[in-house]
Amino acid sequence: MNSNRQDKVMACVDQSHFSDHVADYAAWAARRLAAPLEFLHVIDHHPEIGSGDDHSGAIGVDAQEKLLSRLSSEDELRTKAAREQGRIFLNRLRERAIAAGGHSVDVRQRHGELAETLAEQESGVSMIVLGRRGEAAEHGQRDSGRAIGRAIGRNVERVVRALHKPILTVTADFQEPRRVMIAFDGGIVTRRGVEMVAASPLFRDLPVHLLMSGKESREACKQLEWAATTLSAAGFSVPTSLIPGDAESVIARTVREQSIDLLIMGAYSHSPLRSLLFGSKTSDLLRSATIPTLLLR
Repeated sequence: MNSNRQDKVMACVDQSHFSDHVADYAAWAARRLAAPLEFLHVIDHHPEIGSGDDHSGAIGVDAQEKLLSRLSSEDELRTKAAREQGRIFLNRLRERAIAAGGHSVDVRQRHGELAETLAEQESGVSMIVLGRRGEAAEHGQRDSGRAIGRAIGRNVERVVRALHKPILTVTADFQEPRRVMIAFDGGIVTRRGVEMVAASPLFRDLPVHLLMSGKESREACKQLEWAATTLSAAGFSVPTSLIPGDAESVIARTVREQSIDLLIMGAYSHSPLRSLLFGSKTSDLLRSATIPTLLLR
């Protein structure tokens, strides 16, 4: 994650009020990185949404052709309306980002599925910003919080697994990050994360708290020392903690106690099948986290 001109910050937005939060965090990241910002709005087709007419085929050939022609025209009109609504929506977010200090802000609209579209677009992207809630959550307010939480976890997991770039997931009103924490486990993903933070202007001049959870051991202390030395050499203030216990509980408690307002952690290290059978610690943490979380792969 560097500040090369071609390496833009990409904000994934839908037409929900959560997109304002995404826009604000994306503008902050682009400003810190001195990078271009692009808003991506993916229009998803919903073939299950229809007019309510009987489309069973139990009609004459002529009538069937007329029906198909009418449905095609209606679909074309819906698509055109969705594009126009999206254009107006994106222009509003562009103006919001420019007002927040974005210096090179572009917009893009695509038809398709979010994870696939992002995988196609990620070349030349340094970081992706998306909301952990969106239109589905907004329309599903009557559902239980637990059900909505599961849906959020599935959507984020699908996107994160499809990509190879850091993804900043946000949930609430923008608050400029002042205290950052890396949930460090000594593995290759979080080691790369430490090196990325050390080399990037994104968190420059901010204290970066290093947290390891689990049993204290000589190897854990050695890994934590490497991470602290790497960040200190880059000029960061680096408080460190090695706290026994369950990672989810330890991280949540430390976030509260240390007033952390942005968390960095590795994401979805196990296969999708293992996550399906045994659950995912990443999704559990995302459901319980109330702060922006930068996910590393």
